[in-house]
Amino acid sequence: MTNPTACIIVIGNEILSGRTQDVNVQFLATRLGSMGIGLREVRVIPDIARTIIETVNELRARFDHVFTTGGIGPTHDDITSSCVAEAFGVPWEQHEPSMTLLAAHFEPGQFNAARQRMATLPRGAVPIENPISVAPGFSIGNVHVMAGVPRIMRAMFDSLAPSLGGGTPVRSTTVHAERLAEGALAAGLERIQDAHPDLDVGSYPYERPDGRRGVALLAKGTDDASLSAARAEIVALIVSLDRTPIDGEPPA
Repeated sequence: MTNPTACIIVIGNEILSGRTQDVNVQFLATRLGSMGIGLREVRVIPDIARTIIETVNELRARFDHVFTTGGIGPTHDDITSSCVAEAFGVPWEQHEPSMTLLAAHFEPGQFNAARQRMATLPRGAVPIENPISVAPGFSIGNVHVMAGVPRIMRAMFDSLAPSLGGGTPVRSTTVHAERLAEGALAAGLERIQDAHPDLDVGSYPYERPDGRRGVALLAKGTDDASLSAARAEIVALIVSLDRTPIDGEPPA
């Protein structure tokens, strides 16, 4: 069985301007991999309606799952929800159960028109529970719309995850070596990758403040036998270069 595929659309001018650092992609990539859903692409796009609509429509046709983060709050630039409605060709309308939930959450008189935007969803969308701040995300088709605030996004994903299914979990094995340069191992690593086309094999140089430097070599995939074989070949490659293979990621 082929594992499902996924992409992430990170939406927000604040990401593109550098004002806010995105930390959601790493979380989602790790969680999706553990569920056997392969993350294949990440797009970072601005709060521009036409860009959001076109990107959603392009990517939902190419991947099994599309996850969006950002742009579902109460302010004027939170336009993700309405844009997803337009992408699917459905009305953007008040979702009565969400309206009721949010009305009960706020103090009397505080559930104003701006906050009511957070209970306005594309018709047919299924809310994603938000145990942190109540305002829901939602799924429609294969598109899953979540908040950009990391702790809220993570809580939403925890609510969503059981419904996603998945495939064979993606596993990885890492070996590192100090005082080893990428150029010295490039040809050997390419041979290992060619021998295991079902895996992702990569090298990641590191340098620490105390002067320690080297390369971490990683193999990632869903077949345990292939991973074990690739690991043995990586260890042999390091030994052939007169370096000592060390299990795992290099210490910080």
